[in-house]
Amino acid sequence: METVKPIVNRVAQSGLVTLDLEDYFPKPEEIVSVDLKEFLFKELILREAEFREVVKNTDWKKHEGKYVVLHCSTNAIIPMWAYMVLSAQLSVYAKDVAFSSLDHAPEIFLYRNLAKLNADDFKNQRVIVKGCGERKIPEAAFVQIAEQLSKVVRSLMYGEACSSVPVFKKPNDKNEV
Repeated sequence: METVKPIVNRVAQSGLVTLDLEDYFPKPEEIVSVDLKEFLFKELILREAEFREVVKNTDWKKHEGKYVVLHCSTNAIIPMWAYMVLSAQLSVYAKDVAFSSLDHAPEIFLYRNLAKLNADDFKNQRVIVKGCGERKIPEAAFVQIAEQLSKVVRSLMYGEACSSVPVFKKPNDKNEV
């Protein structure tokens, strides 16, 4: 009588850490916009005293834990300090604040979230960066994560556990403890 061998998930036992860059995008409901036209006289002219007063009296708590995109939907000329004033007020509550178009904002927040990644969490690990998903990941994000992780990982791969492409492998150092 033949014994039945159990099915072994070799991928699970391999010690691979999968990193999905999609996880570093903010969720759409986490992104809110602040249009500077709302702070302008006739949606066109920035009057400093009025601007500062409105900013001071705005309840920014409604943006708590959100990714805030600053932009101006009119052709008004906005001095740089105005964006800085808004950013300083929002930074107390927001998860992150950026100046951007609404379309480009998720990508900016992706890069910032990747930059905040603690590379030491991957020290001496075998890491595979997931290659396929629901969302298009910009090439620059893959370049950024490779640059960050290649300094600390044992090996870095791209793709899926069943069909990965080697990207980086730490050289064996016989003197290494």
